[in-house]
Amino acid sequence: MSEPDGVTDVLVVGGGAIGLAIAYRIAAQGLSVRVVDRSGSRGASWVAAGMLAPVSEAMFGEADLTRLNLAGVLAFQSMANEIHERTGQPISVRADGTLTVAFDADDRAALDRLSEYRDSLGLSTTRLSGSQARTLEPFLARSVRGAVLAEDDLSVNNREWVAALRSAGELSGVDYVQGTITGLLRARGRVGGAISETGGTFRATHTVVAAGALSTDLLDIAVQPVKGQILRLAVPERLRASGGVLTRTIRGIVRGSEVYLVPREDGELVVGATVEQQGYDTSVTAGGIYGLLRDSYELLPISSEFRFVEAIAGSRPGTPDNGPIVGELEPGLIVATGHYRNGILLSALTASAVGDMVHGKPVAEEWHAFRPDRFNSSARGEQA
Repeated sequence: MSEPDGVTDVLVVGGGAIGLAIAYRIAAQGLSVRVVDRSGSRGASWVAAGMLAPVSEAMFGEADLTRLNLAGVLAFQSMANEIHERTGQPISVRADGTLTVAFDADDRAALDRLSEYRDSLGLSTTRLSGSQARTLEPFLARSVRGAVLAEDDLSVNNREWVAALRSAGELSGVDYVQGTITGLLRARGRVGGAISETGGTFRATHTVVAAGALSTDLLDIAVQPVKGQILRLAVPERLRASGGVLTRTIRGIVRGSEVYLVPREDGELVVGATVEQQGYDTSVTAGGIYGLLRDSYELLPISSEFRFVEAIAGSRPGTPDNGPIVGELEPGLIVATGHYRNGILLSALTASAVGDMVHGKPVAEEWHAFRPDRFNSSARGEQA
C-alpha cells in the first residue's frame, strides 16, 4: 500500500515482533506502511521463549528498564486483546507467574538479595522453601532448596504473536516485502526511504529501522548480536492427560548458567537459552543442545522422557546497558532496536512510542532513558 507518487508514509525495516507491531499500530492509525524484512519474520522473534517477565527480569542497576518493562506488559495485554478481536487468531497468554529456584545456600542467598531489591521497587514476590516450591510444581528436582514466586509475570506463545501481528497488519493494509535493505536514501537533509540489495528503492516520509541485531548494517549504534540457542520439547500425552508437568515458567541457575523452562498450552516446553558472543552465527551446536538438556534435567528430571521437537538459534540485539534504543536519529529516521531479551514484552509499547514519533507527539516519560543519543548513535551508509 503506497501513495500515488510512490512514497509510503512509513517504511519499516525489519519484520520481527518490534517491526510488525510498529507497522500494525501505524497502519491502524490510517497511514500507509510497508515492511521490508530479509527473513520473512523468521528472525530472533521466532526463536524467543515469549516470557513477559518484568518482575523476574528486574536486576540491580536496571530500575529504568524495569519501569519500562512494567509498562510494556500492560501495553502488550491491551494490544493482544485488540489483535485477537481483529483477527480471531489465537494468542496464548499464560498468567501463572514465574518460579525462580535455588539449588544451594549461595544460590538462595543471591536470590534473597535480589528479592529484597525487587521488594524495594514495589514488585510483588513470594519467598518459598524447597518443599513449598515442590507443592506448586511437584516435578521439580528434590535438590531445589528454595524459590521465589513472581505471580504477576506472564508468558506468550511468541510464534502465535508474530503470526497474529502480521495478520493484523495485513488487515490494516500493511505491504510486506521480503528483501534486504543495504542503504538509506537522503535528500535535502532528511532520510526519505531505503535502497534494497537489488538496487530498488523504497521511498517513505518516515523510515523506521527495527531490524534487531542487523540494524547495525545501516546504523552506527551500540548494538551487538548475542546468540541464543533454545530447545522445544513435547510433554508425553500420558503426562498431559494427568494434569501436565509444569503450570508456570521455571527459572534457575545450574552450574553458573541461567536456564528457563516455559510451558506452552499445546504441551510443548521451551528450554532456553544460551548466551554466546558469536557474532551473527545462528548455528545450533552439540554443546548448546547438551548444556540445555543437562540443565533442564537438573531442574526437571522427568524432562528426560520428553520428545525432542526442535533446536534453533537466533541473534538477540544486546546493548551495553541491556536497554533498548528507541528514538529519532535524524529527520525522517527512527530507530527501534536493542531490546535484547525483551523484544516480545516491549513490542506493543515500542509500537506506541514510534507511532507518537511519526505523528510528532512526545513519547511517554518511561522512554526518556532509552534515547539513541545516550550512545552517540547515528546513521551511516546513506546513498542519495
